[in-house]
Amino acid sequence: MSKRVLIVDDDPSMCELLVTRLTRRGFKVTSESSAESALDYLTDADVDVVVSDVNMPSVDGIELCRQIATNRPNVPVIVVTAFGSLETAVSAIRAGAYDYITKPFEIDVLLLSLERALHHRSLLEEVSRLRQAAAAERPPQIVGECSAIKRVFTMIGRVAKSTASVLISGESGTGKELVARALHDQSERKGGPFVAINCAAMPETLLESELFGHEKGAFTDAKSRKAGLFVQAHGGTLFLDEIGDMPLGLQPKLLRALEERSVRPVGGTVEVPFDVRLVAATNRDLEQASEEGRFREDLFYRINVVQIAMPPLRARGRDVLLLAQQFLEQFSRRENKQIVGISSKAAERLLTYTWPGNVRELKNCVERAVALAQFDKIMPEDLPEKVRDFRSSHVLVAGANPEELVTMDEVERRYIGRVLEAVGGSKTQAAKILGFDRKTLYRKLLRYGLEPKASTAS
Repeated sequence: MSKRVLIVDDDPSMCELLVTRLTRRGFKVTSESSAESALDYLTDADVDVVVSDVNMPSVDGIELCRQIATNRPNVPVIVVTAFGSLETAVSAIRAGAYDYITKPFEIDVLLLSLERALHHRSLLEEVSRLRQAAAAERPPQIVGECSAIKRVFTMIGRVAKSTASVLISGESGTGKELVARALHDQSERKGGPFVAINCAAMPETLLESELFGHEKGAFTDAKSRKAGLFVQAHGGTLFLDEIGDMPLGLQPKLLRALEERSVRPVGGTVEVPFDVRLVAATNRDLEQASEEGRFREDLFYRINVVQIAMPPLRARGRDVLLLAQQFLEQFSRRENKQIVGISSKAAERLLTYTWPGNVRELKNCVERAVALAQFDKIMPEDLPEKVRDFRSSHVLVAGANPEELVTMDEVERRYIGRVLEAVGGSKTQAAKILGFDRKTLYRKLLRYGLEPKASTAS
């Protein structure tokens, strides 16, 4: 086990004493004279234990403890002070300190505390390793048997081991992050971190800081250096969700980072290299957005090396019931209820409804049904009113089973598929027959999760 210790004390003689004593006992010891310099050191270096004085100018040991607990929770902190009191001890523990000792102390007291802290860290690392192993063995969360979702499975298998950027398109709630995680879990980077951020969830300045990091003092609240997500995801996968909502002013910086494979933290002057596989997702038509000047065309081509289209739930047929059963088992276990299935009438309602909120809405629906269920099966009365009472406008599809009624969206989806098959997959010819321009046809192919069965020059 490594035994790297960082001493933080504004008293040079105390630092020198502890460095000498601990080095003799086999520890690799570094010292810093302030909390600020210690935080800077921890940005780029790794240690096993921090030993910090409490009373220091500017930033005290309690605040140092709090920041380490937030940014490096696997590093235990031992707080040392000459002003021992119950109040100080409580403050230190609340701030995240692992242990607390008072001056003057015998070196053996500190050694005992250090050994316990090292053991504590090793346990944390073992728990983390077991969690990662369990996650790697967990069965895939994307379920489905329809042709559209099988095409997604095929694409994941084909591109997972590549380093090429992937753009996952599809309506909100279709499960785009599950695809991103599947790409990571099946890649050579699965041992590295999977870091995700929603680009629509924060303002431009905060998003820039989160992605690229910042230097201490770069802005009002920048009290210490912070590594950005590109650096945090080094060796793994960075998932940019809802990239279509990224502010236009930030897009050139993202493009430059992807081209140069390095980032410059906000307020910094030095480029920091990174090695990540980029996966992005959007529920917007980025090609149309780039034509309208709402998304940079060069960035679109940079992230759209490979595109995977997630089909909407309404186009996945009986996958609705497969997903509903999966959620039923999940929520039944959580609620400790013995619910074994879905009644035929409830299943009929689930299949009829068009699910504008996609898989996310279905999950919410099943969670509600489990909470309300009074029997061992989900009944129609357990479903939300809008699902239970939904009546779809149906038409008969020429050439289909006379008893099969489908929605207008399904009519269009099937007809586009038949035309593509008839012209050997040529999108140019199909667009002419359908009366669409090529861009409209591409948007509809993405919407319905369609790909031609045969391929010719288009």
